[in-house]
Amino acid sequence: MVRRGLRRRRTRLDLQAIKELLGGSYVAFADKARAEELAGSVSGTVLPVSYHEQLELIVDARLLEVPELYFNAARLDRSLALATEDYVRLAQPRIESITS
Repeated sequence: MVRRGLRRRRTRLDLQAIKELLGGSYVAFADKARAEELAGSVSGTVLPVSYHEQLELIVDARLLEVPELYFNAARLDRSLALATEDYVRLAQPRIESITS
């Protein structure tokens, strides 16, 4: 799929990179209940921002390559488009290389 001159790439979260980045000995996805608790929303509607002090927001550096991002708007039936530079300014994520 081509969108605004950029070719969409399939990428995967690199759990080993996350483990090394955070200096951990083990890394895994949180179970549904813990993810919902930290995100403050139900599964499927997790926001691309963090409002919980124990949930550090880390995004891949490749995110900066696209001009616009699309998010679920905390509902399964609504979406939101946001300029990438505005997202980074508002969400203030930690930018790292975390995909392969």
